[in-house]
Amino acid sequence: MTATATLSKASAATVIRADYANADHAADIVGMLRVYAMDPMGGGEDLSEEVQANLVPGLAATPAASSLLAYVGDEVAGLANLMTTFSSFGGKPLINIHDIVVSKEYRGTGVGRALFAEIETIAREAGACKVTLEVLEGNAPAKALYTSLGYGDYVLDPEMGRALFWQKRL
Repeated sequence: MTATATLSKASAATVIRADYANADHAADIVGMLRVYAMDPMGGGEDLSEEVQANLVPGLAATPAASSLLAYVGDEVAGLANLMTTFSSFGGKPLINIHDIVVSKEYRGTGVGRALFAEIETIAREAGACKVTLEVLEGNAPAKALYTSLGYGDYVLDPEMGRALFWQKRL
């Protein structure tokens, strides 16, 4: 399946479900994740050679993983890496957007919206109860997009506050 969105620059973004066995898709996944990693919102450092080598084989070996690539013409413009898991409170699958990135030259043109449209199609096909993602507090453009699409803080009980996303590196 593909999703197409009209871009403000009178172009169209085509979103495809990546095939990890396709060398072009694999290269585009690594390339776009490198764009994300080198952006200040991704930490500002390139992926190590080891991560670059292991990325697509690791995704392919993870049954819950799927990836979307957005193209404008023949140029890769965006990536979303998804993980399907299960919501114990919802009793249904959920889709977590593990990574989402649009290259700088296509930000604000509708590429992100096209990726989200396909993510929601995938979620509906899976019978998912929700789509989740993480966003840095200082990433105002991404937060504005996510809010406009209906995303917001995760709160079970307002008196207990918002859920926080924590990590421990190993």
